[in-house]
Amino acid sequence: MSRLVILDAGPLGLITNPKSTFEVHACSRWLHSLLSQGVEVAIPEIADYEIRRELLRADKLKGLSRLDSFKSRLGYVAITTEAMLLAAQLWARARKNGRPTATDTALDADVILSAQALLMAEDGYDIEVATTNVKHIEQFVTARLWQDII
Repeated sequence: MSRLVILDAGPLGLITNPKSTFEVHACSRWLHSLLSQGVEVAIPEIADYEIRRELLRADKLKGLSRLDSFKSRLGYVAITTEAMLLAAQLWARARKNGRPTATDTALDADVILSAQALLMAEDGYDIEVATTNVKHIEQFVTARLWQDII
């Protein structure tokens, strides 16, 4: 079974940030460490959307360039109809269980990302979602703070 780390918007935003901060450097080193170990890392389309829309709004061209560069170098998990159907089920289940991950009117990227990860797991991958918000995603799929994935 191949190990696959899926990046949530938090760590994806850090690795695509051209600013030189401690956290940006730490996240970049973390990513390079995973890749040097042969761990597959993928960007889900929903996380790309979350980061890209803000970069476009703020006219952050360096960030967009870095996002496109990582998108071409890492794996990419496109949103499919199957993922959206599963996301709707996850959204409903979370609310029935009293554990919503967003407001009722929000698109709820966390359930879409979780559905994408679950479908990759069905394809035989050992999945971990690297995030800055474990609480929402871990009810559906294995999720850890990016710093805790080694």
